[in-house]
Amino acid sequence: MNIQLRYQFPGNNQWPFLLLAVILVFFFSSFAKGQTFPTDFGQTQVVNGLSGPTALVFAPASDGRIFVTEQGGKLRVIKNGILLSTEAISLTVDSDGERGLIGVTLDPDFLTNHYIYLYHTIPGSPAHNRISRYTLDGDVVLSGSESIVLDLDDLSSATNHNGGSMAFGPDGKLYVGVGENAHGANAQDLDVYLGKLLRINADGSVPAGNPFTGSSARSRIWAYGLRNPYTFDFQPGTGVLFVNDVGESTWEEINDATDGGLNFGWSNAEGNSTNPAYTNPVYEYGHGSGDGLGCAITGGTFFNPSSSNYPGEYTGKYFFMDLCEKWINYIDPTEGSPTRHSFATGLPGSSLAITTGPDGNLYYLSRDAGALYKISYNGVTAVQTSQSVGSPVVYPLPASETLYISMIPALDNYTINFTDSKGNTQAASYSAEGSVLKINISSLPSGVYAMKIGNASRTVIQQVSILR
Repeated sequence: MNIQLRYQFPGNNQWPFLLLAVILVFFFSSFAKGQTFPTDFGQTQVVNGLSGPTALVFAPASDGRIFVTEQGGKLRVIKNGILLSTEAISLTVDSDGERGLIGVTLDPDFLTNHYIYLYHTIPGSPAHNRISRYTLDGDVVLSGSESIVLDLDDLSSATNHNGGSMAFGPDGKLYVGVGENAHGANAQDLDVYLGKLLRINADGSVPAGNPFTGSSARSRIWAYGLRNPYTFDFQPGTGVLFVNDVGESTWEEINDATDGGLNFGWSNAEGNSTNPAYTNPVYEYGHGSGDGLGCAITGGTFFNPSSSNYPGEYTGKYFFMDLCEKWINYIDPTEGSPTRHSFATGLPGSSLAITTGPDGNLYYLSRDAGALYKISYNGVTAVQTSQSVGSPVVYPLPASETLYISMIPALDNYTINFTDSKGNTQAASYSAEGSVLKINISSLPSGVYAMKIGNASRTVIQQVSILR
């Protein structure tokens, strides 16, 4: 079965070494009838008004922006919790079926060079997919800044299975998921890009260390035997690479492509195979109705944030989602034969691109709702940090109207101010409740700030996120 038949797109991812019990009370909105989450979890709608969203990427925390691609060709910017009315760029694309603007990633040196990479379908007869690099000037793309990274194979009349996932790996190379264009034999042909995971330099050239040599396509291939690798993710710290491959009529796959040169079997195998030439999935789930079954795996993310208020049991887990059955599940990737665990059901329709945000929360897009959602935890949890005793414990993160700071020991005669990413500084009012400070942040726009707490004897600077 093709994803295209199932939805209207793409197709068929500093605190002290103290354990402090912190009571965090969040108020959630936009709960849909029938949605379920674990106890004390819930979701909020970050923005709506997106038209056919296909992929998203977070800028580094110090920047604070979120970039979202729309299938029709627009790159949208979410800044300080607001969807900007002016798009960063509007490309002319072929958006038939699963084609269009379907992938985005940022350069590892984005804060310096402002490079953003887009995967989009160039109209023509025949059409083809292209990876281009653009330079941002503020919140818009600099006119004339396109640099073509790589033009992929000409497409057939079939408009599905385009892939589109892109990310830079820990090795600094650009990895790209390319669908097989609804022609299974492409996935086993090492002389075409279709049905592959590519590994290239940022300029599209061939890097050292790829498993194959020869033709232009062969020398850029990292893994093959894939049907529609719509999303993939690297695990922070380990570099483990999981590729989510959309199946046909039987199985959805999570494949480990950390090592180069692997053949995942499509179109000769779907799901587990007894053929030793093929690498079996880390996890597979079947087609059908209900939690844990579905029709198309449209997102996956390793939950290894630098900090989070989620319970520790979720750290290191791999979260993934299904398009049709509207659920999020997770597995423990360290298990030899991972067991599925339910996390959320009843999501908004056509959900995709689940991602771990820099604030330690899970985010995802819904095409039906035209919205970005955040999943937060509002229970009691322990916060562990790597700072020395005496640093503040700040909660909740992200915050909305009020921020609490537990000082150990308490500071006397101090000031508190917040500096945004543009260098603008604003003082904040507060009240003391014993050793806990209650900070009024209602006047601060959403964004990432450097919070400075100081007196005559010492100063502490802590990064905080505000999101409404």
